[in-house]
Amino acid sequence: ASRGATVTLVAANVTLPDPAGVSVVRVVTTAEMREAVLTAAHDADAVVMAAAPADFRPVTQADSKIKKTHDGTAPSIELVENPDILAELVRTRTSKRPVIVGFAAETGDADGSVMDHARAKLERKGCDLLVVNDVSEGRVFNAADSEAVILGADGFSRAVPPGPKADIAHAVWDAVVGLTA
Repeated sequence: ASRGATVTLVAANVTLPDPAGVSVVRVVTTAEMREAVLTAAHDADAVVMAAAPADFRPVTQADSKIKKTHDGTAPSIELVENPDILAELVRTRTSKRPVIVGFAAETGDADGSVMDHARAKLERKGCDLLVVNDVSEGRVFNAADSEAVILGADGFSRAVPPGPKADIAHAVWDAVVGLTA
């Protein structure tokens, strides 16, 4: 919005005030988020998927509190996979628009480094850009500053050094503009 774009923000579980000059669509469930994002993306030049909806949801929802049992056994909760909104956006677009940006909060493990997992996600999801945050050791979340690497499906890679999250946002938009110019 600060760069002059018409912006629709699909927001879930956010208590922050609505940003000035932005159309806000509030959602609760991942299904509602999917519908709102697909609707907004239809006429968009760019879609930035910074949200992290749950990968799974319970098959059923209790109408009342689930009480403890006398024998101390816990109830089992059956889960079903939520839709992959990012992958669906990529799969259903009919041209190079909108430019689609995904985010990856990654950690390294025995199977690979942060960047190994990020590159695999970029390929698996098929988005144009992937903003990668190394969240090892509690980094990024609840912090004023952050750092990231922006990967492009075309091989583009840009490290954004530690600093305010607004700096990362500007770097992301610069990369998006590079793909739309």
